[in-house]
Amino acid sequence: MPPEQCAYALARYSRSPDSIRDSIAWVRSHDAKKFLESFYFQYGHASIADLGHVTLCFEGISELAAAEIEDEVLWDGQARSSRYQNFSRSGVVDPPEFDDLQRARYHAEAQALIEGYTTTHAAALEALRDRLPRPDDMKPDAYERNLAARAFDVARYLLPFGVPTGVGQITSIRTLERQVRRLRASAYAELRSLAAEIAAACEAPPDCTFEDSASHPVAPTLARHLEPDEHSIRSREDLRTWAAQNLPPRPPHSDEMVSLTRADDIPADIAATLLYPVTDWPYAALYEFTRSAGAKLRAEIVDAALRSRTSKDELLRGFRGGPYVFDLVIDIGAYRDLHRHRRCHQFRQTYTGDLGFSTPPLLAEIGLAAAYSSTMSRALAAAHELPAPGSHYVLPLGTRSRFLFKMDFAEAEYISRLRSGVKGHFSYREVAWRMKEKIEQLEPELGRLIQATPPWVEDPLRR
Repeated sequence: MPPEQCAYALARYSRSPDSIRDSIAWVRSHDAKKFLESFYFQYGHASIADLGHVTLCFEGISELAAAEIEDEVLWDGQARSSRYQNFSRSGVVDPPEFDDLQRARYHAEAQALIEGYTTTHAAALEALRDRLPRPDDMKPDAYERNLAARAFDVARYLLPFGVPTGVGQITSIRTLERQVRRLRASAYAELRSLAAEIAAACEAPPDCTFEDSASHPVAPTLARHLEPDEHSIRSREDLRTWAAQNLPPRPPHSDEMVSLTRADDIPADIAATLLYPVTDWPYAALYEFTRSAGAKLRAEIVDAALRSRTSKDELLRGFRGGPYVFDLVIDIGAYRDLHRHRRCHQFRQTYTGDLGFSTPPLLAEIGLAAAYSSTMSRALAAAHELPAPGSHYVLPLGTRSRFLFKMDFAEAEYISRLRSGVKGHFSYREVAWRMKEKIEQLEPELGRLIQATPPWVEDPLRR
């Protein structure tokens, strides 16, 4: 059934003694649009929209856009994998913000990155063949696939954030509404354009059908209500203004890969989390500031965040969290992998390139470290010279940035155990292992329960 009719049928089923067959027959002769207008959009029975699901695929979007699309807690989907796809001939997506001269500079820098990606993959693959002979019990094609994947793990650091990819997702109507409103409020023109395309797709019959008879519009009622999330726009601006006017100079700090704070003071944690995305402060420094500043100042931060809230707006994501707060200074590629974990609340600071870039150890071993460093440095210099936010598209996936992950112990155990396994990418394996170490230091009773694999334990021919 089309998503809106499905939601109507299941909602009626929950409110009627009739069988589901009778409820479906009822919906065939009644208007789902009128039902949703009244009970979902006017009366606010939000759970009704969880009963209808929409499948959307985004083709030819930037890797940057894919990260923003996927930034939903209740989200199911996958993007093209940098481990199993060769991006050397894919080109880049043009940021709509650039003029002709800026676009030419962007393409030149992106081309240099992609050429470095191609060269690095070939060299890494050859080095891996020399180091890892094929076992007698492994078929040649499986051996080559495994080596190619490991070589792509190294080469992906050079892919620009503007490289095109594809994302397939399945979401409820409720999540889709939240997603589109968020994208319409994005700083990136590509995301705002995609939000308009989603709304148009909801008003039309599906593009790809399993049977020729599927002619109903996907979700026409939803399409009429997909306005930008003005509260998130204004809240971000108000918080950024408050921070500029009230925060003292940023205290000295180290850019450790994984930092862990146990957020026992909930009001201080919320205030610190609200400020985190609009500053370049580490979370621990913000938490100490808001905890010592007193209730009056914390109330100012919360009031600034909520000043633009209307009766229809949910509380911002910054009010959600868990007791364990991991502040990660990691490369964008590792973030894209860890971003898949939905049972935690995630926040990011603005991409700048100010934190430098990560370097795969294999590059030094095969004599490519200097060439890699030169290419990466050139790209980061271009990102500083081109205007934001379009400049973010030229940032390589190896660029380090700051991300916040808030979770309970069960999720910390799950990420540490799963992502430290030998099948994983070496960048997030190290992050997962350090997360385990931090939990062990902070909570010895619980840390002993985490069965993680040290990053020095390797089995490169396993996937």
